Formats: sequence, structure tokens, C-alpha cells
Amino acid sequence: MNIILNNQSYEVPDGLTVLEAARRCGVYIPSLCYHPKTGPAGKCRACVVEIEGLRGLQTACTVRVRDGMKVFSNTERVLQAQRLVIDLLLSSGEHDCLSCEQNGVCELQQAAYFLGIERPTFRIERDRADDRSAEFIDRDPARCIACGRCVAGCNSTVVNEVLDFGFRAGETAVIVDDDLPMGASSCVQCGECVQLCPTGALTDKKARGLGRAWELEKVNTTCPYCGVGCQVTLHVDRARNRVVRVTGREVSPNQGMLCVKGRYAYEFPSSDKRLKYPMIKKDGQHVRVSWDEALDYTASRIKTIIDQHGPDTFSAFGSGRITNENNYAIQKFTRAVIGTNNVDHCART
Repeated sequence: MNIILNNQSYEVPDGLTVLEAARRCGVYIPSLCYHPKTGPAGKCRACVVEIEGLRGLQTACTVRVRDGMKVFSNTERVLQAQRLVIDLLLSSGEHDCLSCEQNGVCELQQAAYFLGIERPTFRIERDRADDRSAEFIDRDPARCIACGRCVAGCNSTVVNEVLDFGFRAGETAVIVDDDLPMGASSCVQCGECVQLCPTGALTDKKARGLGRAWELEKVNTTCPYCGVGCQVTLHVDRARNRVVRVTGREVSPNQGMLCVKGRYAYEFPSSDKRLKYPMIKKDGQHVRVSWDEALDYTASRIKTIIDQHGPDTFSAFGSGRITNENNYAIQKFTRAVIGTNNVDHCART
């Protein structure tokens, strides 16, 4: 279908919201409460636009496009409304961008920059203590804008049902269980709330102070912890050759979701305890050798044992920490080369 966005004609698929269509067309409209996984929310009102034929301003994240629809996101009326919303959100918390871990990747900061807001007009004092009690997640309620994305993710995406809104009116805040510290709650530390948070209200504790977003190299890979094949992005400090942070990629099969191991158990690649080269035990001591020597030694030992005791003395164990292709190669080698069906896998138990 065809829509007119800021006097430009675009072809977009049917069924999209105005906000989704604008993003596909490369037109930026500020939005904070919307996320593709949590769906339309219409809470923050930052994405308001003018639509020809409709009275008042409309939230772009809730209105579906229609053929021939005319949308305006850059009129002075729209920009003034968006500035007021972002200004109030900035005023209602402690958004110290210089010291915030999300500096450079904060959606509230991006909206303020786009709208030309250099400092908040108002000042609303609220007493909200930081929560550093959890193992992997830091909570800073003063930076929370009550967008509800973390609540929707916890309750509807990963279905842990730990986060919710508590209290009323100006005291409304995101709470953990029955307003417990996160470290004393039923939270499983999957980090889905951190991934969905548009500000610095929820951050990865282990990554604090280890590098700004623009300083870290992003490397897409597959999580090594099981056979699901979750897609992750490693945020790598190349100068120190270590992974600083892991985020889930918003693609299949995990759509950004990760378990606590996949998201927070990432130190092993840079561990000084890892084997860096093949070794063979000679005269009671492990000696470094070439890969060719190590493979030849292993093949000869396997052949000698099979010749002496038969193929059924050999067993192979697959692992959930390697790919399906590697597991296939293990069982194929065991059956076709060794000649035994003694193959097992850790996931079977």
C-alpha cells in the first residue's frame, strides 16, 4: 500500500503501525515504550504524529496504516508535543548522561538530541534508592521513565512474572515481586529487562565501567552453552582482548532472549586457564607440540587400542555446547570410522 509521510510517498506492507512503517522508510519518530517484542503500548506519548482526517495528535505506535494515509511527524505542532513529553521525562529523574552506562545507546538521549533539548526545563525531586543487590543487574530507579517495556518483557516474553508497576500517581514505579530488592526476589537474572530498557535504569553490573558502547567492537556469534543456537552479540574490548558484555540478537531462534549463562557467563574466552595450543604428555610432563603431531598421536593411540581390544572399547560423547553439525560429525566418525554405536550425549540425561 502507499502512504504519504511528510509529503513523501512510500510503499509499505499492510498491517504495520505508523511507527513501524516510518522506521522501514528511514524516518525517525521518537518512541520509548514501544518495542517489536512487547507490541504497541501508547504510554509514553513520545511518538505522536498528525494524521490527515483524524482529530488531535495520534500515537504512531498504535495506529495502523491505511492506503493513501497522510502522516506528518515534522510539523511544529507535533515537535512541540514531542519536546514536552521528552522534557517531562528528563525532568522526572536523574539522567546524568556523562556517568551513565547507556550513554550513546540510550533511546531517551537520542530523542532529546533529535528534538534539540539540551537540559530539562523542570525539576521533579524523587527519592529512589539504587538497587545493587542482584548478582548481574543494577537497578537505578531515578533513571526509570515507567515505559513498561521491562514489565512487558518479564511477564509476556520470558514469562518470569517478577516485575510489575507498584504504588500510584506520581509515586508509580517498577517494583520487583512485592517491592523487594532484586537480589532477594524470585528474579532468575536472565537480563531480558536490561535488553529492553530504553534508558540506564537497568544495566549489566559486570559491564559497568569497562567501556563505552562506541569503544567496543560488536561481534555476532552463536551462544556456546546449549544446542538451541541462540544468536548473540559480543561487545569486545580489543585493546584488552576480552568480552565486556553480551546481548541477544533480535533474530531467530531466540529473538533477543538469553538465559543467565548465555548473557552473563562470558569470561571463559579470555581466561588465562584456557589451553592455547595442543600438548602431549612425554616422560610425565605435558609438552607443547604442533597440531599435526597431536592429531597423528591421537589417531595412532585410537587405532592401537581398537586393534588390541576391538571397536566397542571406544565411546564418543556429544555435547550441548557444540553445534549440531559437530555432534553429527562425532557420531558419524564413531560409527563409520571406528565401527561402533557407542555414542551418547549429555542432553539425554
